[in-house]
Amino acid sequence: MNTIMKWTIIFFIIALIAAVLGFTGIAGAGISIAQTLFFVFLVVAVITGILGALRG
Repeated sequence: MNTIMKWTIIFFIIALIAAVLGFTGIAGAGISIAQTLFFVFLVVAVITGILGALRG
């Protein structure tokens, strides 16, 4: 599993726990960090896939 994806899952879990405990500010920050990391992961995965397809 990619390191970026691991951090995305970690921040998502932190956000879920914070939301359950009522810390909405921390939950919102955790979700936005997780979302940003997820999109970075997608961009890196697409670029890697395109480069792999071009190499053969």
